[in-house]
Amino acid sequence: MHMRFDLSPQMKLSQIIAPRMIQSMEILQLPVMALQEKIQTELQENPFLEEKEGRATEPETVAEPDFNPDAPLKHDETGDLEFARMDEINKDWGDHFNEEHRPSRASLEEQSDKKLEAMMNIASAPESLQDHLTNQLAFLDLTPDQFELAEFVISHLDDNGYLLSHDADSGKPVPVSFEDLARNFGKPVTLADVEDALSFVQKLDPAGVGARDTKECLLLQVTPETPHADLVRGLILHHLEDVAHNRLPVIQKKCGADLATIKDAIEHLKCLDPKPGARFAAESAKYVVPDIIVTRTDDDDFVIKLTDEWTPRVRVSKRYVELLKDKSYDPKTREELQKKFRSAHWLIDAIEQRRNTLIKVTRAIITHQRAFLDKGPEFILPLKMEQIADQVGVHVTTVSRAVDDKWVETPRGVFSLKRFFGGGTKNQQTGENVAWETIKQKLLEIIAEEDKAHPYSDEEIMDKFKIAGLTVARRTVTKYREALNIPSSRQRKDWTLQT
Repeated sequence: MHMRFDLSPQMKLSQIIAPRMIQSMEILQLPVMALQEKIQTELQENPFLEEKEGRATEPETVAEPDFNPDAPLKHDETGDLEFARMDEINKDWGDHFNEEHRPSRASLEEQSDKKLEAMMNIASAPESLQDHLTNQLAFLDLTPDQFELAEFVISHLDDNGYLLSHDADSGKPVPVSFEDLARNFGKPVTLADVEDALSFVQKLDPAGVGARDTKECLLLQVTPETPHADLVRGLILHHLEDVAHNRLPVIQKKCGADLATIKDAIEHLKCLDPKPGARFAAESAKYVVPDIIVTRTDDDDFVIKLTDEWTPRVRVSKRYVELLKDKSYDPKTREELQKKFRSAHWLIDAIEQRRNTLIKVTRAIITHQRAFLDKGPEFILPLKMEQIADQVGVHVTTVSRAVDDKWVETPRGVFSLKRFFGGGTKNQQTGENVAWETIKQKLLEIIAEEDKAHPYSDEEIMDKFKIAGLTVARRTVTKYREALNIPSSRQRKDWTLQT
């Protein structure tokens, strides 16, 4: 056997993304609030950046200059070229190199007022479940020892208000035993003392706290004033599974009440809260801040604006540009200064490029989904990101980044930009493309019009779509029904309408 090793030249093509392009893509993907934070961070870390005085009084309408967000961006590797182009750059970036880099007294006062206003509007920390319950103990006639033990019991409640812990082996929730509470309290107490302390806690608001399972939680919320109280208790103790599956005849056979009374009792059962402590969970409210506002004009056209009036407007500091011209710095310092200068330059470019891209992409989306804005969500059309990319003249990944986590305020409400994209099917009768979102709307209409005594099965709903010229598989009907939180036909059946 002979072994040969040959050396042959090979060419390997690899694409290296320049730092400028990476920064541009990152800025494009940021929603408006994250963009503000990014700019503030850059202002703190890059001395070549400074904030312009004041903010725009209103969102600015962006014109559509001829540009291609995917076009190769120029990137100079040598610092000498940057020095040679300094004067030319100063001319090109005239507005960014404002000599008046020091904030005026009026500007400082304005910023101070805004900071004070922001501090005054900071929401106070929400009251925790434990604090809410402990505060109520003071209104009960308890001895100091009882108060302390009841407070100890409260400290063992989970976020939903249950007296539960988690099994060390399985990780599943298990009731906290009286023995564990007595052993860990730190003072000699009896099991009866612990039971009394729990009974005190279970009398507090919200009703249902201190329970060790769902049934006990619901039972704690049933009072003598609850309509059909005895029947509701019976449903909780023996028929929760039957209620979940709408098996009213089974319940009637076992409890003897008529269907109308059972149905009424179930409605009151549904008013009980299986997680009474959840409302106190320390979860900050999530607010949607639109990146774009679309308004309708008098001539029935749409105007697109960015909500960037509170985004810091930045420019390159002229003072640091002058420092960059000083050739007395050692090469390493000069190189660092050049990096900071280029980074500031690129950031300003990327912010402007983001604004232009968002405007162009949004305008293209609005053009395709005009019927949505004119008539309502049920008139949304199938739309792919590739279509918008072709219309705008960019790569589909640019569109994907542009719409990622972005929200638009329209005359129809506030929507995620991704809301306007989706597939669909073709109406075999009319030849029109119909979005899956429209299919969901039609599904709601079909179920709203059904006979509640004999609700449609998923297969019957599929047949309804077929009659309308729409080919929708049964599994798709099931998928959309469940996504819309619509129960099955058996669960929708109203047994009180039976003759």
